Amino acid sequence: GNELAITSNEIFDLDAFPERLVVVGGGYIAVEFAGIFNGLGSQVTQLYRGPLFLRGFDSDIRAHAAQEIAKTGVDLRFEINVDSISRESGGLQVNLTDGSSLEADVVLYATGRKAHLQGLGLEHTGVRLSEFGTIEVDDHYRTAEPSIYALGDVTGGMELTPVALAEGMAFARRQFGAMDQQVDYDFIPTAVFCQPNIGTVGFTEDEARARFGHIRLFKSTFRPMKHTISGRDEKTFMKLIVDKASDRVVGVHMMGPDAGEIMQGIAIALRAGATKALFDSTIGIHPTAAEEFVTMREPWTED
Repeated sequence: GNELAITSNEIFDLDAFPERLVVVGGGYIAVEFAGIFNGLGSQVTQLYRGPLFLRGFDSDIRAHAAQEIAKTGVDLRFEINVDSISRESGGLQVNLTDGSSLEADVVLYATGRKAHLQGLGLEHTGVRLSEFGTIEVDDHYRTAEPSIYALGDVTGGMELTPVALAEGMAFARRQFGAMDQQVDYDFIPTAVFCQPNIGTVGFTEDEARARFGHIRLFKSTFRPMKHTISGRDEKTFMKLIVDKASDRVVGVHMMGPDAGEIMQGIAIALRAGATKALFDSTIGIHPTAAEEFVTMREPWTED
């Protein structure tokens, strides 16, 4: 019954608003569309085959996101998948791998995309593909065929538009401007526009331990001041990860209102090598959520 499901290509061209929506997947697109339609009034169920969605994000952010998104009314179901879809008189019946079933008006698959390389004639060149079907390149985006270059999502890196743009500019500068400046992939900020937003830059806790060894963690969970008026039970979560040896802040993670906006400025600080001492000596703007990042004094834990 896969022909009965749609992708994000078709989601904006629906003939009728779906009162019941099943979203399959656990990445950016799945989480964001689940939130959009939940906010518009759909009864949304999100299915993900793994133990927790947003793979690749910091573990604390993933856990906090599951807690906060569930509060908004999205029915989150993990370690489950779709077995089959059939059309019934009342809409679609979605049979799940645990033996249960759901009724839906629309089933949205947002489980990722493969590189679309058909019709390019790459099979007649020396271009090599990875086991995942992406194009293998070196640090300068050159393929195994010396005259062919590739960059962006088709190379299997960070599938973000600004990253592809940065790679394109780096390639153009090297090829036509004699500037050999490579893209720094360590401190790329990103956001998930769910409710509330997620913003993150730098290393996750697991990545930081693997790269730096001993680290210090600073965490804060609080209710945004504006919700003392609205009465909403929404909690903001913030986390700083610090390399213990150098005192450099190497990871910042947040879920809360305007997290993406806040993280853009934080990304500049991390790229500039800001230390925890520099964060501590920075005067905050009150009352804002962002000031929490410069007032977290006591480590949650340290190695």
